[in-house]
Amino acid sequence: MSEESVGTILAIVTLQMSMVGEGTPVFLARDEEEQQKVANYLSRILDANVHDLENGSLILVKH
Repeated sequence: MSEESVGTILAIVTLQMSMVGEGTPVFLARDEEEQQKVANYLSRILDANVHDLENGSLILVKH
């Protein structure tokens, strides 16, 4: 039997608030530079991995 690794989305850092729903903390960035900076800080604070959805949103996932 194989184990599946499922992560938990801890936060979303986005450029467009309309791209995300409710239920997860969302951080709105003014531009891509600020988005990367905030995601990097949060990843270190939360010990999480950043994944780029390539739609203007980054998700922070704890694996």
